[in-house]
Amino acid sequence: MKTFEELCEIARRTLKPRRLSRSSSAGEVAAALLTDGGNVYTGVCIDTPCSMGFCAEHAAAAAMVTAGENRIVRLVAVFSNGTPGAPCGRCREFLCQLHDENRRCEVLLDGGRIVTLGDLLPHNWN
Repeated sequence: MKTFEELCEIARRTLKPRRLSRSSSAGEVAAALLTDGGNVYTGVCIDTPCSMGFCAEHAAAAAMVTAGENRIVRLVAVFSNGTPGAPCGRCREFLCQLHDENRRCEVLLDGGRIVTLGDLLPHNWN
C-alpha cells in the first residue's frame, strides 16, 4: 500500500498550474487517491467562471470510477506550494457518496495530521 509520503510526491508531480484561456486555469491543486485495489488516481482542479469548474478530488475520483473502482482508502490533495490540505465540503460529500465505506478514507492534512473523511464530515445527511 502506498504511503502518504508517496501519495504526496505523486500529487506534487501532478501539479502543473497553467492558464487554459483568458478566464480559466488548471492545476493549482492536485489530488492523489489510493483505492482498496492498490491503484492510484490523480487529478487537478479546473477553475472556470460561473462555477463550472471542479476540484482536483473530483477529477481523480472520475478517473477512478472510469477505471471501474470506487472504494478510496487514502487521499492527498496538495496546493501549488506542495502543502497538503483538506478537501472542500463538496468533495467530502461527493467522495463519501461513491462508496459506503469511503467515510473511513484516511486524509492527510497540513502538519502531518491524518483524519478520516468521516471526521471531516461528521454528520451524515442520510
